[in-house]
Amino acid sequence: MDVISVIRTKRDKGELSPEQIDWVIDAYTRGEVADEQMSALAMAILLNGMNRDEIARWTAAMIASGERMDFSSSLSRPTADKHSTGGVGDKITLPLAPLVAACGAAVPQLSGRGLGHTGGTLDKLESIPGWRALLSNEEMLSVLDGTGAVICAAGDGLAPADKKLYALRDVTGTVEAIPLIASSIMSKKIAEGTGSLVLDVKVGTGAFMKTIEDARELASTMVALGTDSGVRTAALLTDMSTPLGLTAGNALEVRESVEVLAGGGPADVVELTLALAREMLDAAGLKDADPAKALADGSAMDVWRRMIAAQGGDPDAALPVAREQHVIMAPASGVLTRLDAYDIGVAAWRLGAGRARKEDPVQAGAGVEMHAKPGDTVTAGQPLLTLHTDTPEKFGYALESLGSSWDIAPEGTSFTRTPIVLDRIA
Repeated sequence: MDVISVIRTKRDKGELSPEQIDWVIDAYTRGEVADEQMSALAMAILLNGMNRDEIARWTAAMIASGERMDFSSSLSRPTADKHSTGGVGDKITLPLAPLVAACGAAVPQLSGRGLGHTGGTLDKLESIPGWRALLSNEEMLSVLDGTGAVICAAGDGLAPADKKLYALRDVTGTVEAIPLIASSIMSKKIAEGTGSLVLDVKVGTGAFMKTIEDARELASTMVALGTDSGVRTAALLTDMSTPLGLTAGNALEVRESVEVLAGGGPADVVELTLALAREMLDAAGLKDADPAKALADGSAMDVWRRMIAAQGGDPDAALPVAREQHVIMAPASGVLTRLDAYDIGVAAWRLGAGRARKEDPVQAGAGVEMHAKPGDTVTAGQPLLTLHTDTPEKFGYALESLGSSWDIAPEGTSFTRTPIVLDRIA
């Protein structure tokens, strides 16, 4: 087997054989295939695609590159997990994991860090003093067994081929390849050992999938991969044209998530949290559980506090606050009809909430606070956005991305909100 033949096969729109896929994933993981060669293959896949058999075999090969976890014999609860394809203000994992655990499922949530304009769950949680993202498999199981939920980073032994390939895709313009997105997500989730999985596939300006057609293709591909591997899998297509909630950042989003767990918080965050919770509980066989009740009676908050403490965090500690703020006023009175998710995400990133490279640090307090959402009436001169950062020289850079981020229509203009959940794939 040689890598040039594998590249040529896909370059010429051929179908990779199972043997070619197994070999190239293994050889790349071991360093026998060079980065530039795998870059060429990834670009060929982006341009020419893969069929279902190829994607399934590619996913299986990445799973086989490392260990596979199994909770079936060590937990008395059914397991359910959720994965989001990434968005702006997408803090849903934070209230969702303890909420589903409070309803009787075990939630082994392996999460990632932000890159570019999309935020990362681990970056958000690391704004809590003392909280640890890196857990051994034994620590992960201990937290999961003791609290019902754990949110942590994937260990080095879990699908190492994907970890190496994702870093390469990020710097070679091949992140958007649907076969590679699907296999990347599903290799980690299947290797994780969850019994059921709900996918939150974002669509809109702030998502990687800009159209409903692309989002549906990605969702259908991932649902098929999960189902074929024995994981009960469903997907919700959800809107990401407008940021979720009223904050985009790290500590800002943690604070908002705690508000949701306390029974408050923005309506869109609560709505999506409950929709995903019901999907997860249904997939786990807990159809009679009522997540709305678990939010209202404080049991989800109790799980949150235990989960944070079990990972070294102090749930009562004050969250970091950025040293500098800049307020943007509404330029006119009327109805806010658009607030672009991508532009807000870029602004938060430029303020220090995100990173351009994986090794870059992030600012815990940086981000964007929104004082109105589409459909709200605003008055000229009232605060529309507040920018937060420790480095005020970043304000100008962030403001560049916000030049045409909103539309304000005359007062009395009718407005219909886009539904949060656009479609379901199962």
